[in-house]
This record gives sequence, C-alpha cells and structure tokens, in this order.
Amino acid sequence: VQLQASGGGLVQPGGSLRLSCAASGFHFSNYHLGWFRQAPGKEREFVASIKSGGLSRGVADSVKGRFTISRDNTKKQVFLQMNSLKPEDTAVYYCAADHTWVAGGIYSRTMPYWGKGTQVTVSS
Repeated sequence: VQLQASGGGLVQPGGSLRLSCAASGFHFSNYHLGWFRQAPGKEREFVASIKSGGLSRGVADSVKGRFTISRDNTKKQVFLQMNSLKPEDTAVYYCAADHTWVAGGIYSRTMPYWGKGTQVTVSS
C-alpha cells in the first residue's frame, strides 16, 4: 500500500487549498480513505473520511462546513478541499486507508495504512 499526499503550502487565513493523495499497490476501490493531521506538539487527529463507494463520509466537528473529502476510484485518488482556513488548521496532513468502516465515519483511532504527509501552513 502506497499513499502520497500533495497540495500543501502556505495560505492566508480565510483562503483555500485542495489536497490530493495518489494511491497505488492495492485495490483502491475496496478501501475506505481518510485524512488526518498533526500539528506541532499535538497528537495526530482525524479530519475526514470517505467510504469505499464514496456515498458515506465522516467529518470532524472542527472542520465541518469548511472541509470536504472526495474520491475518484478510477484515478485512485482522494481529495480534501479546505476552505475558510484558520491558523489552527496548520499541520502536516496525511491520507490513510482502512478496510474497516467505523460508525458515522468518525475515526477515533488511526487507520492501518499511511502515506507521507504534506505541510499546510495558515498564516498572514
């Protein structure tokens, strides 16, 4: 399983970014995908998830209404559209994959498969 996140960068508060994650080495459409983030000095936290078929999603309360997760099973990619960014969204963002869907898509645990992260910095 290989996952590679990209699309991070420096953005001003209120701005937008779209993260992408390219997958390879596994049957992508059979897996549920998620985005997690880790800020300096903090534990990794769940951001959003999407079920294998793309019809169910889970979103953390901290980003609800601002972030949207989507996937393209034909291109083996998962995306995170981030709008109205805040300084507290600054973190390294990781995409992850799991065979198991949890209730409501809210993952209080990590997923078993991880890729390298991409840095998102929200600052003026």
